[in-house]
Order: sequence, then C-alpha cells, then structure tokens
Amino acid sequence: MAKARDRRRTLDGFAEINHDAAGIDVGNAQHWVAVPAGRDGESVRMFGCFTADLHALANWLERCGIKTVALESTGVYWIALYEVLESRGFKVCVVNARQAKNLPGRKTDVKDCQWLQQLHTYGLLTASFRPQGEIIILRRYLRHRETLVQEAATCIQRIQKALTEMNLQLANVISDISGTTGLRILRAIVEGERDPQRLAAMRDWRIKATPDEVAKSLLGNWRDELIFVVGENLALYEVYQQKVERCDYRIEQHLKNMSAQVDNNTNPLPKPRKGKRPHGNAPSFDLRSELYRVTGTDLTQIDGINVVTAQAILADTGTDMSAWRTEKHFVSWLGLCPDHRISGGKVLQRGTRKVISRAATAFRLSASALRRSQSALGAKYRRLQGRLGAPKAITAMAHHLARLFYRMIKYGSKYVDHGAAAYEAKFKEQQVRWLSRKAAELHLCLAPLPNSAV
Repeated sequence: MAKARDRRRTLDGFAEINHDAAGIDVGNAQHWVAVPAGRDGESVRMFGCFTADLHALANWLERCGIKTVALESTGVYWIALYEVLESRGFKVCVVNARQAKNLPGRKTDVKDCQWLQQLHTYGLLTASFRPQGEIIILRRYLRHRETLVQEAATCIQRIQKALTEMNLQLANVISDISGTTGLRILRAIVEGERDPQRLAAMRDWRIKATPDEVAKSLLGNWRDELIFVVGENLALYEVYQQKVERCDYRIEQHLKNMSAQVDNNTNPLPKPRKGKRPHGNAPSFDLRSELYRVTGTDLTQIDGINVVTAQAILADTGTDMSAWRTEKHFVSWLGLCPDHRISGGKVLQRGTRKVISRAATAFRLSASALRRSQSALGAKYRRLQGRLGAPKAITAMAHHLARLFYRMIKYGSKYVDHGAAAYEAKFKEQQVRWLSRKAAELHLCLAPLPNSAV
C-alpha cells in the first residue's frame, strides 16, 4: 500500500512538456525539492537556506539530470535560490502562488513541492516576468531611494506637527517648509532665533507672502521640548537628503554603464515639452538624457509622464519588450485591461484584474495628471471622465499610456502631440460619420443647420 501511494501519478490527456523538471517549495529556513521518480533514491529532499546548502541543492539537481525548476515567489526568500540556480545553468520558472494553488486539505511542504513539480512537468505553469540583470540593479537603487525620500517626508511631517502645536503657522504663508525659505527659518529657530521680524527677513524673494505676513505667522508659544523635536527631525531630514544624493550618484554611474540604444551626438535629445518642470524629488543629475540614451526614445514627450515616472516604469519593465508578444499582452500583465467575470453568458462583475505593480501605479498617476492638460491626451481624459467617471477614466487613460510606452520602447517611435483642438475636431468628425451612417440606415439625410459649421 505504501508503494502504491508513493507511485507517481500521471494526468490523463496531458502530455509531458518538461521531462526534466523539478519543483521547489521555498521557505525561510528550508527548501523542499521534488524531482521525477526514479532519478534518485529519494524523490523529495530538504535543504537548508545557507549558501552552502543552496549549492548542494544545485549539485543534487545536476546529478538528477534536472534542466528546469519551478518555484513560487514567496516573499524575498526565493531570490538567493534563483540567482544560484540561474548561475548554474538551470532554467528557473518563478510562478505566482495563485497559479500553483493546491486543493484544500492536508497541505504539507512535501505535497507542495510535488504539486509544483507535476504542474511544471505538464507545462501548466507560466513564468513570471523578471527583467535583465542591469534593470534589477537599477530597481534596487530606485526602491532604496524611494524609501529615503519617504523617510525624509516623514521628518517634515513631524516638524509640521511640532510647529502647529506651537501655533507657528509657517505652512500657511509658504507652500513648502522644506524649501529654501522654510529650511533657512527652521535652522534659525533651532539655533535660538525667536524674533519674528528677523526670521521673516530670511524669506526668499520668490515668496509671494510679504515679510509682515511671514512675521505674523511666526508668533507662537515657544516650547523647548517641541523645538527639540524640530531640531532632531531637521537633522534627520538633512541626513536623508545626503543619503539621497549618494544614491543619485550610484544611479547615475549605473545608467552610464548601461548599453546605449542611441548616440546623443548623432541623434540629439529633443527639446523638452513646454510646462514640463523638474519634479520636486527629481535626481540632481540629467536623468532625462541618460534615459534617452538607454531607451533610444524620449518618454517625457508623452504628456503626463515626467522623467521620474519614466524611470520608475523602466525599473519594473526594463527596456526589452520581447517578453510580451503584443501591447495587449503588456497591458494585461499590468492589470489595466478589462477582466470581466462571466458565467452562463452573463457578466457577473466588471473590472480589471487586481495586480500589485509599481509600473501600473505610475501609469495611473500619470493619467490622473492629464485632468487639466491642454494636449490631445488631456482632451481624451476629460471626455472619458464625463462619460465614465474619474476612476474608470484614469484606468482607461493608464491603459492608453501603457500602449504608447510599449510602442516607443519596442519600435523606437516618437510621440507627437497634436493638441486638444485637433483631438476635438477629429472626435467631432467621427461623430458626424457615425450619425451619417445611422441616418442612411434609416433612409434619412443628415444636414447641418443654416449658418453653422460642421
């Protein structure tokens, strides 16, 4: 009976696609590995998580004649194992846990790795996308930089809270207390300055508020413990800013070492679009030129996408679009296409697939920035917003921006904005053609009103 239970079961009607496949159930402290029956005395073995254990795991797979391995993307525990197996020449298939979901019941690590091995043998698993190595390095830099920026913003929020408790309404007269004027005044307060007129004299000439208004906002109850909080958070903020500059330097050096798709001397960078000002947390170096050299196209020509957004998207997608056969597959991977729930020919639920993607979030933020844009994309967004509402309009425009991004990266094409007026005229022309066709079907004639342009 025991031998009958251990006997490898086959699925009727399914052909074996990957004959030399293994499945690994990834964990924090140990990994369970399953290979086809007959390759070793034990078809399932357990290995530790140390580097020596990972190499022992790879050696055992080589002795068993394994060529491809399937493992679930469990947290970050799979990354070290993935890199070891990839360096040893195995074809590693990282799958989403939703695709390898087992039936409820007596769930164990042994059954999980055997289930992964069986599914991978019959080609029932789809590998998740993982960009090339240089993009992985860029992604790690950018995500660390994002963490530093968030921590710096937290320090500013704590400073603002302390100022509010002292009734120093500085934020009501200047737009950003982390700007030139705000930091200058905060440093003076920490150093002991209490005179509102002297503090107001530190304002930058670009501040719209008058010196009297700034001085009036700096009348409050000075409390030593809150000033101490302001000083500590101000010191932390400056430290984080230094760390961001160091991270920017590493990002710049890494981008310069990446292979170029275009020569800036023969194909110079196009002029920036009007109104595209640098983002508040934009890197200090010329990021736009580096992205143009790496991608071969200027993504900031698309209205709504600035250089920081383009960098965030590229860190998730990379510069090689061959992983997606068409732009439809690309937007589906992002979760920006419809994914209706249909049963019995009836639509039960409408919406998009729930996908956690930084690139999709960046496209949605870019789409929401088109609300007041005077470009063709802005006109389309406002038309969709009036018909579908803001949430659906943002998703639809994010879908459109993702398609533009795919075409520009894959084919090196350029984006040309014809303006909101040209879009409105084209849309009106389409409406007239549609009305003319419907009128012809009803044996009617469509004619313009007197003294009016069509």
